[in-house]
Amino acid sequence: MRLGLINSAWAQAGRDTAWGIRKTREIGFDTIDIFTDPLDIDVRERQLIRRECSRLELPILSVCCVATGLVDFNPSVQRFHLERCRKYLDLCFELEASNLLLVQGEYIWNQEVIPPAEQWRTGVENCRRLADYAAGLGLQIALELEPFPLSLVNSVDSMVRFLDDVDHPALRANIDISHLHLAKVAAEDLSRLAGRAIHIHISDCDGVRHGDLPPGRGVVPFGPYLQQIRAMGYSGGMSIELEYSPVPSQIESWVMEAHDATRGLLREAGLVRW
Repeated sequence: MRLGLINSAWAQAGRDTAWGIRKTREIGFDTIDIFTDPLDIDVRERQLIRRECSRLELPILSVCCVATGLVDFNPSVQRFHLERCRKYLDLCFELEASNLLLVQGEYIWNQEVIPPAEQWRTGVENCRRLADYAAGLGLQIALELEPFPLSLVNSVDSMVRFLDDVDHPALRANIDISHLHLAKVAAEDLSRLAGRAIHIHISDCDGVRHGDLPPGRGVVPFGPYLQQIRAMGYSGGMSIELEYSPVPSQIESWVMEAHDATRGLLREAGLVRW
């Protein structure tokens, strides 16, 4: 299994893109995920990402996209976010990434004003449109399970139901181990995503709040989840997701700690041989 890093860890500490890419390779990661917005960067930044990753032989596994407007009740907002997501998929194609990591929205107004089934249907229809576009580029979309009460997809049950309703081979699942623990998803439930998961996020948390800490700094029981991932025959990549370092000036040690701890966990689970 190849281990990667989402480059937002560096950006949150104020480090520039090229520096972060170089450090990612220097620390020993196999791949990198890019967190950026194609509407906020110019052609020079796009070429910098592509050039530096190519020069360092650091493949881009995924591009991360948060598009909560896909389930907004305003058609104009939906149209904007559909077009924005297509720009993200174009960027994936340009950077030769394997997938677009998609974070969808939440139910609004406590599910009390707009019927939840209507928001669900909106999400399904818009994700099917994006899956069609992705397939035309030879790409896939990895849908993230969010651990929050009002997230459309916040359990294995809702993930399976959403994938079934979209019913498109280009829409698949992301497995986020920290999110699974926060959502109280048992490791054995992951078997329902066998053959449907194409990307994995790993981080730690305190068991109560979203945290994205280096593995070992929280309470996530990684062993059962990793053993289940192995039993599923998963052969894709895994990316470490880190939120803001408490000491930005020491971001390198924060990332190195996460890298070394995760390598150890993967060895223990038999997911790597080195």
